[in-house]
Amino acid sequence: MAYRFSTLMLRFSISLIAVFFFFTSNSAVAQSKDSKATWIWYPGDFEVWLSNKMQVRRTEREAVFPPLWQYYSPYALVTFQTEVDIPEADEVKIYTEGPFQLLLDGVQIYGQPKSLKIPAGKHKISFKVYNQEVLPAIYIAGKFVKSDASWKVTNEDKLWIDENGKAQQSGTPWVPVGSWNFDAPENKPSGFRLATTPWNAKKTEKTAAGQLVDFGKETFGYIKIHGLKGKGKIALYYGESREEALDTAKCETLDHLSFDGKQTETYTHTGSKAFRYVQVVADPALKYDSISMDYEYLPLEYRGAFKSSDQELNKIWDVSAYTMHLTSREFFIDGIKRDRWVWSGDAYQSYLMNYYLFFDSASVERTLLALRGKEPVTAHINIIMDYSLYWFVGVYDYYLHTGDTKFIKTFYPRMKSLMEFCLERRNKNGFLEPLEGDWVFIDWANGLPKTGEVSFEQMLLARSLEAMAVSAKIAGQNEDQKQYEKLADDLKTRLFEVFWDKKENVMKHQRIDGKMQDIVTRYANMFGIFFNYFTEEQKQSVKDKVLLNKDVLQITTPYMRFYELEALCAMGEQDYVLKEMKDYWGGMLKEGATSFWEEYNPNKKGKEHLEMYGRPYGKSLCHAWGSSPIYLLGKYYLGVKPTAPGYAEYEIKPNLGGLQWMEGKVPTPKGEVALYVSKSEIKVNAAEGEGKLIIVSKSKPKTNSGTIVELGKNKYQLTVKPDVAYQISYKAL
Repeated sequence: MAYRFSTLMLRFSISLIAVFFFFTSNSAVAQSKDSKATWIWYPGDFEVWLSNKMQVRRTEREAVFPPLWQYYSPYALVTFQTEVDIPEADEVKIYTEGPFQLLLDGVQIYGQPKSLKIPAGKHKISFKVYNQEVLPAIYIAGKFVKSDASWKVTNEDKLWIDENGKAQQSGTPWVPVGSWNFDAPENKPSGFRLATTPWNAKKTEKTAAGQLVDFGKETFGYIKIHGLKGKGKIALYYGESREEALDTAKCETLDHLSFDGKQTETYTHTGSKAFRYVQVVADPALKYDSISMDYEYLPLEYRGAFKSSDQELNKIWDVSAYTMHLTSREFFIDGIKRDRWVWSGDAYQSYLMNYYLFFDSASVERTLLALRGKEPVTAHINIIMDYSLYWFVGVYDYYLHTGDTKFIKTFYPRMKSLMEFCLERRNKNGFLEPLEGDWVFIDWANGLPKTGEVSFEQMLLARSLEAMAVSAKIAGQNEDQKQYEKLADDLKTRLFEVFWDKKENVMKHQRIDGKMQDIVTRYANMFGIFFNYFTEEQKQSVKDKVLLNKDVLQITTPYMRFYELEALCAMGEQDYVLKEMKDYWGGMLKEGATSFWEEYNPNKKGKEHLEMYGRPYGKSLCHAWGSSPIYLLGKYYLGVKPTAPGYAEYEIKPNLGGLQWMEGKVPTPKGEVALYVSKSEIKVNAAEGEGKLIIVSKSKPKTNSGTIVELGKNKYQLTVKPDVAYQISYKAL
């Protein structure tokens, strides 16, 4: 689109323009020649743009299947600004995504210059950039002046000219710019693509209609056809299972390709798909030699690790890690075949698993921003009540693991407006209850009631309010902090007054029109354990009467098995949980899983495992929430968790859970905590922070470094310092 700045503005004299722009700091910032230039944009806009682009790629049998919720757009016109104090003249290169207006010390530089010479000394620099198609972004590269995180940006200058021709400005909301890893001028944000690498098929076989190609395991990418000659059509029928790829009438995804005889001999399809198998059906006049693929992925380092004396458990960890990587793409998505969307509940679990596998903070930030979108808030995130609440808890967990306060300070206004939306939807009792347009999800479970006041939703809201209180403090909003703390305390009091059954010592599930329903489910009860909302006596009652009670509605999705097993681990039931992991995830492996599924019910047989949503192949066989053993084994077996933001302090409380030995690494912001544990020995080496190693032993352990302190009967503690190799001998109970 053509863009023209206001002719009125251009008519003002240079002296007037000089006072148009005001900066948040009073003094110029000294620029370092060692800093690195990067593309910058309005914070959150790249994530909004990219998520829009990505989430419309889902197709079902060549029909586009867009998301169910509101789409937002990047700001089309923004102003970037910085102040510098440079020791010598600097020749800066200018790259933008969109036409721009440039002012140096308030003086407009005409045209669209590709470079600018800036004299030594203090200067104010401003770029107003327009881009309706993608998003406004700039890359400024000089010896001293460079676009980086120190720049500010606004989407509204709030400038006007009074009757005397003088420029006026007030209330302009300057915020820190957004950036990622676009650190070269040719590496534009609009050109972002995931990485690819060639993969060959593991096996091919003839079918009645054509050829079935097996890549050996669940994968994601672009089909390549080699030695392509002739004119005609090729049909590609994808399948996460062999059955799906062979069922041309009901497979979930397919492509029909036409060739005119002028094509190159190697053709790469432009649409990425999830599959293990592909059935290729070609017209007789069209010939090809072989089928391969370009595997598409987000380059991530596997910083976490786990290995033990149990080979099946090791395989479970490995497949969990592969599943997690497959679903870690532009954002953390749910499933690579269906839905290929960003769902807040799925993403929340991915954040936690990420902290124990990749510790990729950028992926968490991108996903949080894509989910939140922009103003105004007109519906819950993903239109699901509980998914809005998971978002707040996800922000808090991000702060706990990374120690990053910038994210909260920058996006606190969006946190607050979303919370205001949630609070406005409470009923007269102060509880969340679904209104028109609200979807209460909780879990996929037959017979799970979701109407009225549900205790699980109130518990999530309480946790979200606690997260908001912490965030308000970080953002310097003291009155907000007090308000959120009071709201959280009051809600927790009401939660127990209404839903806690004092006779049975369990949390009831639901109240409708003021009448408590005689229903107990696992959801609020297990969250109350690891949220630490219950007393020790209450936790024990819930464990015995709910979590270990097979008469209470069973959970069949890995989504909620995640939380159920976490609650049991928090209660010290690692031996029990190990058996459950081997039965549940091991059961999927015995069924031939190469990545973990959206749902697993051991009572189903054969093709029943592929069915869901009334469709024969509707189930996702690669689903993010299937990767939870990564988190459980890292946090509750290796036993590593942060107790202060950014791992400044952390706990190591290993629990073998019936294993003979285990070893692994848990990533932290600046390194890893490496751990080996057997029944007689513990080895620890950590990169940062101060750790508290908790040892349960029949007698006082011995250490090669540091001092062992007794905490109580059979319980001891060793303080772990960075870069010290500890070797402890002990006697397991």
